[in-house]
Amino acid sequence: MDVQPLSEQEIETLRKGATGAGMLVAVSDRSFFDSFKEAGAMAKHLAAARSNSESEVVRRVAEGRGTGFGLTASPDEIESATLDSLRSAKELLQTQAPGELDAYRSFVLDLVRSVSSAAGGGDEAEAAAIARVEAAL
Repeated sequence: MDVQPLSEQEIETLRKGATGAGMLVAVSDRSFFDSFKEAGAMAKHLAAARSNSESEVVRRVAEGRGTGFGLTASPDEIESATLDSLRSAKELLQTQAPGELDAYRSFVLDLVRSVSSAAGGGDEAEAAAIARVEAAL
């Protein structure tokens, strides 16, 4: 099956879904110090994916900067935009690069689990956020 190359705008949709998912988990339990640990975990995860992922799409997603969200974005805004981006990413990959969907899904789920566990994690709010991410994918 031919894979259509993804545009920068399409990669940005995938990136916003992935980084937004990490942020969604991080803001689900708003402890200042936990947020730093979680941001560090997200940065490490993205750096590892940039270097080590077998998926070209995941490497392109991971090499971007920023999250697509401003510092003043509310948790509700982050959740809504992230879940929309994840649903769009899934649709996009299903139609244009179906062989990349599993790699992207695994990348995002590994990312949110890594963010969740960075600060001791595992609380109910974070688990619920991860479940919403899984449902969107």
